[in-house]
Amino acid sequence: MTVVSTDWRQQVAYQIYPRSFADSNGDGIGDLPGITAKLDYLEALGVGIVWLSPVYDSPNDDNGYDIRDYRRIMKEFGTMADFDQMLAGMKARGIRLMMDLVVNHTSDEHEWFKQARSSRDNPYHDFYIWQDPVEGREPTNWEAAFNGSAWTFNEATGEYYLHMFSKKQPDLNWENPKVRQEVYALMHFWLTKGVGGFRMDVINMISKPWQLDPTGQSLPRLPDAPVVQDGFLQPAFEMVTHGPRLMDFMHEMRREVLDHYDCITVGESPCATVEQAQAITDAETGALNMVFQFEHMDVDSQPGKGKWALKPLHLPDLKASLSHWQTALHGKGWNSLYWCNHDQPRAISRFGDDGVFRVRSGKMLATCLHMMQGTPFIYQGEELGMTNVKWHHIDAYQDIETRNMFHVAVTQKRQNPEQVMKAIHAKGRDNARTPMQWTGDAQAGFTTGQPWLAVNDNFAEVNAAQALSDEDSLFHYYRQLIALRKTWPVLIDGQFELLLPKHTTLFAYTRQMASVRLLVLCNFSSQFQGLPLKQLPDISKATPLIGNLPLEEWHLAPDTLAAWEARVYVLS
Repeated sequence: MTVVSTDWRQQVAYQIYPRSFADSNGDGIGDLPGITAKLDYLEALGVGIVWLSPVYDSPNDDNGYDIRDYRRIMKEFGTMADFDQMLAGMKARGIRLMMDLVVNHTSDEHEWFKQARSSRDNPYHDFYIWQDPVEGREPTNWEAAFNGSAWTFNEATGEYYLHMFSKKQPDLNWENPKVRQEVYALMHFWLTKGVGGFRMDVINMISKPWQLDPTGQSLPRLPDAPVVQDGFLQPAFEMVTHGPRLMDFMHEMRREVLDHYDCITVGESPCATVEQAQAITDAETGALNMVFQFEHMDVDSQPGKGKWALKPLHLPDLKASLSHWQTALHGKGWNSLYWCNHDQPRAISRFGDDGVFRVRSGKMLATCLHMMQGTPFIYQGEELGMTNVKWHHIDAYQDIETRNMFHVAVTQKRQNPEQVMKAIHAKGRDNARTPMQWTGDAQAGFTTGQPWLAVNDNFAEVNAAQALSDEDSLFHYYRQLIALRKTWPVLIDGQFELLLPKHTTLFAYTRQMASVRLLVLCNFSSQFQGLPLKQLPDISKATPLIGNLPLEEWHLAPDTLAAWEARVYVLS
């Protein structure tokens, strides 16, 4: 494994989406000086790692995940001097900076691709993935993540290039060793600067399932995806995740780069199984410290129909998913823990109650997650209880995935626009991207200008200034949870055991290491829930550790949890 001190496992990470975090110059866009100005806030929260979404030079087709130059800072965010100042400020506060490494694809405006698309003979042509037309059309039936074909025709060469996301995000050809060396060089660039690690965007997609001609008479080709719905392109994510050479590439990356630094790494791994996550994060034979996996993010979508096909949460499904990962990776790998990020809706609106019980349900969700094994990630504003937005017109949304989905659903598939908007209100990525709510002043204190994306209407009630001044706020509750991870080794290394797996409103589990055993009880409902005490460990002599209602009141209702209540007991 990478040369990294083990104390990172006690740390909690915080994700910053820079465009929406803090604007220092009034142009409506968050920037690096804005982040630097808020470092005391992060220090007060107690986080030890910051995951910074991309700040590289980009034309912003996918808000920075389409990179034009890996060694330059996007002008909207500031300069390299601003970056160095921000990094120094983090180091001074004991915070490691985890950069977002996006190397499955680049922008089509990257110099490599501009060269590559000019001619089949160009030295950079093989930096990307090209296929000749098949019967005058796309070489496979693959659908891109943002709708439409995963292939775009290039007139200059008479070929199609592959893009698993936007057509402005062509996929790199990792089979080319020159591509890999370029990637390793840019990683060295940032690590030499003092960056503390990388969050690796869709890293398990870099190895594609090439079909080789055993006779050598034809070029390698990519296969069609299984047909799941007649008349439409086919989702291809599972075709390209954990491909045949992924671990070869990851082991090479470890040897060439990661083994030479004290750094922390997490690999975003769509469609990953626990076995694949074990292979990636095994302390001896793996390559990265932890993974982001998405199984629990699909529990409120209809199976096989994608994230926009909504269904109510059935709590046993969520428990089964989280428990499966807890037990399967224990002692064999390491997982990340999260409810939301820049690609997911706000957790309180999704799994809690964003009305009367907004703060209490936010504390319950935080308790449920932070008591598990793995590295917790807090997404900016989660510690304040920020919620989803419900804008009524598609023009209010900026996210490319959301806008493309609406267009396809309404104009091509003839779906009801109101129903499509309900799906966007529930799952759209802009829910997480509204500006950080710092104060109750104009534009929530995010900017003195016009924000690039509208501020949530509830900013007067939900903001950092209010949370910091209220000792019972969600912010201060997160501080307590973060502190517990540094003082209770059972939270780091203890075994997880799920209790009451079929219960539809109670999430209960234990963590145990040697003689220390914790019991976690969470009510995922707005109603009082009686505890089935005969099916739980004896709590008659247990000691309260943390909860979202006053600890001194627990003995008044030892057999009942209030609406959205969470309790953690130390069992005797």
